[in-house]
Amino acid sequence: MTKQTSKQPAPRGAELSAGAPFRPRLGDLASDLAENGRIGVVVRVPGASSASYHLRPPGGGREWSAPSSGDTLRHVPVPVTHVSPLKRDVIYDHRAQQAALPVMVHHEDGGMSESVLILTPGQVELYRFQLDHIIKKRHQAGEGER
Repeated sequence: MTKQTSKQPAPRGAELSAGAPFRPRLGDLASDLAENGRIGVVVRVPGASSASYHLRPPGGGREWSAPSSGDTLRHVPVPVTHVSPLKRDVIYDHRAQQAALPVMVHHEDGGMSESVLILTPGQVELYRFQLDHIIKKRHQAGEGER
């Protein structure tokens, strides 16, 4: 990850923007606000052969078009299936009074991304008791340490 050393001026008209516009590529899933949030697969992008985006429902069906600016299109995130802790040290920031547990987020499409689970001191204590309870149950079941 690179650090930004100086602020870059925002393009004109971007003052009220929430960030860079979404520019979907072929095969991306997009939600079209002009179609009441309808989700489609991008099957054609603006260029020499098309003046607009063309989308089709994921299971097939009738295509529709969206403006070439992409203003009505939004990214559709891939659903998360589960999160697992990474084998790294937990960090406690006494100034912020929170712990940071490195985790791996697993997505439905097989993709993964690293993140951090932030816990308050109260949550750390609660999960400590819950984990102790799980460890006792495991020992009672005869599974012990492996």
